Amino acid sequence: MKVKNPLKPLAILCTLLCSNAALAEQYEISVMVGQMYGSDLVANDDSDINVDSGSNISIGLAWQENVNGLGQILLNRVSHDFTDQNETKNTLDITYAHFNGVALFRQQKYVTTMSLGFGGAYFDAEQGSDELYPSASIAFGTRYEFSERVALVTELRAYATLIDEDDAIFCLQDICGANFTDSLWIDSSITVGIAVKF
Repeated sequence: MKVKNPLKPLAILCTLLCSNAALAEQYEISVMVGQMYGSDLVANDDSDINVDSGSNISIGLAWQENVNGLGQILLNRVSHDFTDQNETKNTLDITYAHFNGVALFRQQKYVTTMSLGFGGAYFDAEQGSDELYPSASIAFGTRYEFSERVALVTELRAYATLIDEDDAIFCLQDICGANFTDSLWIDSSITVGIAVKF
């Protein structure tokens, strides 16, 4: 299922969320690094093509909705390497842009978090083309607050992206190096980082 004009619903959602963010009194920036594990691809003969885990970096801008909740815009980027069916080294770069709601469960300086997010995923194959797909995510994490303004954050996050398995993003002209296995791409990540309030 390919979204014909994915930017229109994202623009509407961005307008609504950004208006809430503009009214917030306190903001938070977080930077996290980690490892992301993706789905495998498939060759024309239906054999699996292994996709490696890639280092990822994410940057978040959050605003305080209430004592137990944050709104957040999260950007996450990863590069997955694989060797396609033509024995060519290839890279799949994915950039996620999500709007998240984050629930905070406090125990003194230690906070457990749960997050749900929706947005888009931009897929860009080095030996092929690029596409934008709708995606969602769920995350569980922890925060240890060193002070009122600085916290150490850890997170386990899973992304689910609806793709069109017939898209030929791994093809140059009529030669295809790989294909999607089905219409759902799954990425999961483990990250650690720092969050700073201002």
